[in-house]
Amino acid sequence: MIVQAVWMVIFVIGFCFQPPTLSCQNLTCHPNDLDALEDFLNGLQSVIGGWSRNFSDDCCKWAGITCNSSFSLGLNSSVDTYRVVELDLSSKRLIGNLSESLGNLKQLRALNLSRNFLKNTLPVSLFQLPNLEYLDLGSNYFSGPIPVGFNLPSVQYVDMSHNYLNGSLPNSMCGKYTRLQVLKLAVNYFSGDLPPGLANCSSLEAIHLSTNYLSGGVPEGIYQLQKLTRLTIQDNKLTGTLSKEVGNLINLVCLDISSNWFSGIIPDIFHSLRRLQYFVAHSNNLSGKIPPSLSSSSTISLLNVRNNSLDGPVYLNCSAMTSLTSLNLGSNQFDGVIPSNLPSCRRLRNIDLARNNLSGQIPDSFKDFHTLHYLSLSNASLSNISSAFEILHQCRNLTTLVLTMNFYDEDLPADPTLHFARLKVLVIANCRLTGSIPQWLSKSSRLQLLDISWNCLKGTVPAWFGNFTYLFYLDISNNSFTGDIPRSLTGLESLIDGKFFSAQEHSPEFPFFQKKNVSARGLQYNQVWSFPPTLALNNNNFSGQVWPEFGNLKSLHVLDLKFNNLSGPIPSSLANMISLETLDLSHNKLSGIIPSSLTGLSFLSKFNVADNQLEGKIPYGGQFGTFPDSSFGDLAPPSPSKKPCFELAYACRRKEVEAAKRGPSNYDVKFQTAFSKDEDQDSKPAIHSMSTTTPSNSYGSSLLLD
Repeated sequence: MIVQAVWMVIFVIGFCFQPPTLSCQNLTCHPNDLDALEDFLNGLQSVIGGWSRNFSDDCCKWAGITCNSSFSLGLNSSVDTYRVVELDLSSKRLIGNLSESLGNLKQLRALNLSRNFLKNTLPVSLFQLPNLEYLDLGSNYFSGPIPVGFNLPSVQYVDMSHNYLNGSLPNSMCGKYTRLQVLKLAVNYFSGDLPPGLANCSSLEAIHLSTNYLSGGVPEGIYQLQKLTRLTIQDNKLTGTLSKEVGNLINLVCLDISSNWFSGIIPDIFHSLRRLQYFVAHSNNLSGKIPPSLSSSSTISLLNVRNNSLDGPVYLNCSAMTSLTSLNLGSNQFDGVIPSNLPSCRRLRNIDLARNNLSGQIPDSFKDFHTLHYLSLSNASLSNISSAFEILHQCRNLTTLVLTMNFYDEDLPADPTLHFARLKVLVIANCRLTGSIPQWLSKSSRLQLLDISWNCLKGTVPAWFGNFTYLFYLDISNNSFTGDIPRSLTGLESLIDGKFFSAQEHSPEFPFFQKKNVSARGLQYNQVWSFPPTLALNNNNFSGQVWPEFGNLKSLHVLDLKFNNLSGPIPSSLANMISLETLDLSHNKLSGIIPSSLTGLSFLSKFNVADNQLEGKIPYGGQFGTFPDSSFGDLAPPSPSKKPCFELAYACRRKEVEAAKRGPSNYDVKFQTAFSKDEDQDSKPAIHSMSTTTPSNSYGSSLLLD
């Protein structure tokens, strides 16, 4: 977006410095341009405000159009007229096809139709414009291949990302012309090899080809593009080794080859890349050790090589790595201990060393790690949790701490002097920890996400849990907690007003994964605040009633109370949880009927009240026609003559939802399903995903930062 904005400013400034046209001449747009724009308008199913002869015969007065006089453009013409040089209709909700008539705008310099609803194939004539310098068709619904006759001799900026384009990339995008500087074709369906012709684009500064189906190796010629500052080819099917020729890209700032099938070692060429700040190579088949020139790079800010097969001890020359802020080495085969010199990397904020073959304890030197914000050491065979907490609570800026699958069978520390003042995320799940919830936790008033599931904790859950103003995700499932569910949980402010969505703080690129069981894949959440607001209290020994005040939690998405000893009726007030997607009350001792008011929960996709002492008939209406009979146990089904109607209505709603998903949205995508390649071989029983098809023997939830 920054690059795009800069380019638009450049073109606007360029137009401003064109020789001025005299308003007293009363020039109007060229008739050929007017006809071309009217044909373009006729191809749309939507209207453009102020675009018609009824508004003005002069198309240069239409919205989004910039004109220059033919004389100022140096055209040989007996009559001076205005010529359309820029057409900017981005984010105008345009619907329809692009007309071949756009190719008649022969003096067009800049065309921006991004972030609309335009569809079908791209007109061939659009790629024959001799003067076009800036082309942005990104974030639409264009399909089909890029026209073979790609011939834009003046073009410097091309963005066709986030569409449905397919086929191979044309080898003629540069040809004998070398003005192209920015090429953005990410998030499409392109396949085949990277075209060798890209090597002819000697002026290229940025190549963005991520999230396609490109295969084969990287042409050696690309490594001769010495003006290149950004090369992002992640999320494809590219193979081969990472060539030593990468060292020729001396101006490279960002290199992202992640989520491909690259193999072999990382070449020791980073001493040549003296401007490189971001090296992202996660989720490949890379092996060997981190090369010395990389582990001592003075310019690298973000280093992410997680989910490979790198080995050996972790060694970083922190005295040299003066720019390093984020380090992600998770899911490799590194061994030895956690490096004690990491605090001397003076700008290092974010560390992920999870899922390696490390052992031992957290180094005592971490007491002085005052730049540390995010730390994940999941599944690292760590011991001595008391020492770990004593050290880490002195990291005064620590906000995220993930220690899942460590410290087996140890006691959860109860030292009252512990104080994690800035902590927002705490995950110590699946450690078989014993003891009870410690009082010191109450002082972590900024907590937003707490997961202590799959341990052996006992006792009652303290009422002060309701004092966590920002807490929106709580998982204490699969323990042995007793007593009533704290009534104070029904007053959690963030689950009432949803304000956790407002002060969103950017997290590092360390995705969380959720899993349900051994065989399940996981949902990836790239930001902590993107997790569904959740109360997971299942698989404990809670007794008492389901509080009617749960209905106050209008922002809650998941309420899981299954496998407890809860009794009494199901409160009809639960229908007030208008955002609820999952409600599981199964395997308790609840009695009475299922309140018919629950049919008003329009987002409810998973519902289970089986194995209780309920009576009466199953309500029908709303989402209830979509739930399997197993969700209701032995209760009588609704009238057979009416149930198919609701199933049909649900099918219609699903079509509407799917159509909405295919349409552009002004909202960021919060939940993105993505898997690291080692997920398939994962045999860790405690970590699982959110799924609407949960096996009956799958309990609780826990998180892994990976």
